[in-house]
Amino acid sequence: MSENPEIILGSQSPRRRELMAGLDIPFRAVSIDADETYPSDLKAGDIPNYISRAKARAYESRLAEHQLLITADTIVWCDGEMLGKPHDEKEAYAMLRKLSNKTHQVYTAVTIAERGKEPETFVDCTDVTFGDMSDKEITAYIHRYHPLDKAGAYGIQEWIGYIACTQMRGSYFNVMGLPVHLVYQALKRRGF
Repeated sequence: MSENPEIILGSQSPRRRELMAGLDIPFRAVSIDADETYPSDLKAGDIPNYISRAKARAYESRLAEHQLLITADTIVWCDGEMLGKPHDEKEAYAMLRKLSNKTHQVYTAVTIAERGKEPETFVDCTDVTFGDMSDKEITAYIHRYHPLDKAGAYGIQEWIGYIACTQMRGSYFNVMGLPVHLVYQALKRRGF
């Protein structure tokens, strides 16, 4: 029996898996099928908080002793509206057009759950400013990178981030989908 619990990352996101691997802490990734609908009165960081906890609840019955589950959810918040993953290229275009020449917030919530204990959830927020993006640039990005699996229809680490992001306040990795500095601190408090 190991001293530390086995860490399970409940995420299908290759970016979250890459970020978690960067901590040099052993973990295993699993897919979680969870209902990601949320109450319509939730705003901003309360949305990913709710969804991250729902993901943890969807897996908790499979959680064994000496296992620690990490789930996360990321949204983009712009002008009082939540931008999740676009359903198609038309919606991706509309999202990127909305983000052009504006500052928006990226919220990522992380839930850490252990069997028989109350889960811990924390939310990080990063302000991201995009300069003006032309129709041609937005269309080219969508066709080349197919960002339908990303909140707000963009990956900050991709071409659109290179050409459009003019300012950022907060964690870059939070925008990628996992505030690894906060995950590390939470694991450190648990003795990792």
